[in-house]
Amino acid sequence: MNTLLSLHNQIFERVERLDGLLPLLARFLFAAILVPYFWASATTKLGDGLLGFLFPSSGAYAQIFPKAFEAASYNTDNLGVFHWAVVVAGTWAEFLLPLLIVVGLATRLAALGMIGFVTVQSLTDLYGHGGIAHEGTLGAWFDRAPDALILDQRALWIFLLVVLVIKGAGLLSVDRALFRLSPMSPARA
Repeated sequence: MNTLLSLHNQIFERVERLDGLLPLLARFLFAAILVPYFWASATTKLGDGLLGFLFPSSGAYAQIFPKAFEAASYNTDNLGVFHWAVVVAGTWAEFLLPLLIVVGLATRLAALGMIGFVTVQSLTDLYGHGGIAHEGTLGAWFDRAPDALILDQRALWIFLLVVLVIKGAGLLSVDRALFRLSPMSPARA
């Protein structure tokens, strides 16, 4: 029994030394799985022309404020500056927050921002777009079906982001390079 315990400890002490790879892997998976999704979504929100990032498409309002846009007769001129600001900020967030995570710059804050973004996105899907009325959209945990859009998929997305909030960017990141160069860094002391 002691030999088995000793072998176990030897193996998993080595595994624990790989702890720094966990956030790097989380960032890689985020880049491989979610960045294309968010950037594709963001591009549908851009308006026409060079200043399309300041003047979102009508589809952006339909995605982010479906009920308000319907009440405004699908005319963006009938919506206020608040709606414009939220749509522009949401569009920029879909481009910038994933980029920050991938390069590992302000990773913890970017991951927190993405958690907020995914939460708002999920609530909009459920209540703004009526997904709550469709049994499969919300889903249920412990139901043997791992494909529900909200409780299954988005819980995994958020878990991936929570790893980055807790662990930081990890190896090969701008955060790591900046902290190593910082005069306040314990590594320089």
